Amino acid sequence: MTSPWTVRAPGESERESFALLARAHEAAVSDRATLTGVRKLVQESWQRSLSHRVDPSLAGAEPELTAEQLRDLRRRHPLASVLPVVHNLLIRHAFEAGLIVAVGDESGRLLWIDGDHVLRQKAESMLFVEGADWSERRVGTSAPGTALALNHGIQIQRAEHFNQLAHPWSCTAVPIHDPDSGALLGVIDITGGDDAVAPQTLPLVEAAVAAVEAELRIQRLGLPPERGATARFQVALTPPPPRKAAPAGLQVLGRDHGQLDVGGANLEVSPRHAEMLTLLAWHREGLSAERLALLLSDQAGGVDTLRAEMVRLRKALDPLGRAFTIRSRPYRLDASIELDAQRVLAFLERGAHRVALGAYRGPVLPSSTAPGVAAIRAEVSARLREAMLSDASAELLLEYARTEEATYDTEVWRACLELLPARSPKRATVVARLKRIDAELG
Repeated sequence: MTSPWTVRAPGESERESFALLARAHEAAVSDRATLTGVRKLVQESWQRSLSHRVDPSLAGAEPELTAEQLRDLRRRHPLASVLPVVHNLLIRHAFEAGLIVAVGDESGRLLWIDGDHVLRQKAESMLFVEGADWSERRVGTSAPGTALALNHGIQIQRAEHFNQLAHPWSCTAVPIHDPDSGALLGVIDITGGDDAVAPQTLPLVEAAVAAVEAELRIQRLGLPPERGATARFQVALTPPPPRKAAPAGLQVLGRDHGQLDVGGANLEVSPRHAEMLTLLAWHREGLSAERLALLLSDQAGGVDTLRAEMVRLRKALDPLGRAFTIRSRPYRLDASIELDAQRVLAFLERGAHRVALGAYRGPVLPSSTAPGVAAIRAEVSARLREAMLSDASAELLLEYARTEEATYDTEVWRACLELLPARSPKRATVVARLKRIDAELG
């Protein structure tokens, strides 16, 4: 039996089949007539689209969010923490297959898009861009919008889309649910040519969604009790299976006070202690007292001042117990620690540029004047910038250009202008930005 959620294999030649589908769409939107050969759930979606007064000849409205609002929305969304799973299972393969992978929120707004660069540029013509609303209420029938409307994985092929601009495209989407409450969290969509609705595509996306939901559950099992009654209830009912302890994490991007996360406990450390921990995390082999003092530039007292500060740092780490200690001769961390800056670099090395930019919260300890920290800050910033200029899509490079450290970088903005299609409406914004930089910097 043919599933109603997947596209039907054409009975005649593909060209004739797609022509029949296009005529059925025309009859539905022009005369509100129903022709045979169209799936019932697609016809019902067309009717909902008409009731929402969606214009099938126009692209959806431009995204209403500013770049900062979009970044904030992404940062707060629960799916932000599982993007590496999406990348490993879908996005890295999308480049080879010539497809696009999009992750949207529960309302249908596209938060992250990655995949084939050429295809992403073509998709801009129908405003399939980050920040755009692709719910049925805004654009009519589409895989991400209809999957959310029906709360079920679905494939939409060519003229099954309500919007005529989307008729060259096909897509498969599956909703993502909260593993505890079952509430909708968002949707994962694969968009492209007919390969996007191949028989194996829907099971592939369903498997990726299952992995995402499992990862969310695992992350919650590691939360401290005060993070929510749902997490506490889940822990009480289903103790997590034995697994290797996650490495400690040190957050230093875009902040002056460091945040140390060890075994579910969070500890904020002073700017000086954050500098010391950052240097020790970066230099995993350890540092002599003389070398560490030089990297910290302890002018008044040198090694003696460093040793006194190390005593204070160890005392500050007492609440973590034996889970996190600092050894001497040389100074080195006793436990594995994941520095958020190193995590960004790891994403870049794997080609996950969009995930890397999403994880980059700003420069390493931006107010620090310690020479060793300044060198780390410069290296991370430079490697991110180089990756964006050499490999990023126009959309991703624009997102990077709007960050605080690239806002006056004319080379980045000019690169955006070169990558954007000749008819892209975003070119005017880039040209205006370049003129403003020229006027302000003279």
